[in-house]
Amino acid sequence: MTTAPVHRSGFACFVGRPNAGKSTLLNAMVGTAVAITSDKPQTTRRAVRGIVTRPDAQLVVVDTPGMHKPRTLLGERLDDLVRSVWSDVDVIAFCVPADEAIGPGDRRIVAELSEQAPRTPVLGVVTKTDKVRPDAVAAQLLALSAVREFAELVPVSAVRGEQVGVLCDLLVARLPEGPRLYPDGEVTDEPVETRIAELVREAALDGVRDELPHSLAAQVTEMVPREGRDDLTDVYVTIYVERDSQKAIVLGHRASRLVAVGRRARARIEELLGTRVYLDLHVTVAKDWQRDPKQLRRLGFD
Repeated sequence: MTTAPVHRSGFACFVGRPNAGKSTLLNAMVGTAVAITSDKPQTTRRAVRGIVTRPDAQLVVVDTPGMHKPRTLLGERLDDLVRSVWSDVDVIAFCVPADEAIGPGDRRIVAELSEQAPRTPVLGVVTKTDKVRPDAVAAQLLALSAVREFAELVPVSAVRGEQVGVLCDLLVARLPEGPRLYPDGEVTDEPVETRIAELVREAALDGVRDELPHSLAAQVTEMVPREGRDDLTDVYVTIYVERDSQKAIVLGHRASRLVAVGRRARARIEELLGTRVYLDLHVTVAKDWQRDPKQLRRLGFD
């Protein structure tokens, strides 16, 4: 009598400080871009789910915003979002980059994990190993092991694809037995409008000043097929900033920068939708939206 192969399914999440490489790692694990990436810290503002489907398992990985000491109401809500995610997953991957020293922010997150999710297995992941020498990776793994006892320690390079499969295997091994949670072929459960808004924000983040990314938000206001055309979709997106001076930066000289943002975003949106796209971008000032509960609610940060 043969035993049926075990199938596992469940949830994992990536947590860590801003710019720890979590979104790039999620995209590498899923095999396509489901989370936007940028060299600007605090790019991720939502709990983005990436779905890895294999013959033996379905792993749903939740990429969370980087945790930091919040300075705005938005920052507080994002930290609360991360805590709500890690309290409801089967396994946690705590990420630190290989090229940055482990600091008080990392230790604060680990302490919260130990307190709030004491029974959930936590893997320690050293990301961005392509940026340093092998001896520096080894030193970072040693430093990470001193922070707490982890279920596993794994060095990975999402850019080179090194050890990504190993990390996936280690996460899957800690999932409960169960059937698939999503249909085959799905890579994320993010609404299309949300993914489009994020692609616009990703394009807008490219090359802006360091203080501006925190003030940028994007929202799809309308998306409809062009009347009489089955190969063209009209997409209208509003980009929000907090001050007039920021609006001028996003627009650029004679709106040249906004045109470039639209060109970059449109190509990605057409790939996502599978049709040609007319993309209309509008920039508006929503004063101090990161601190205003009503505006946060309107932008989807309840």
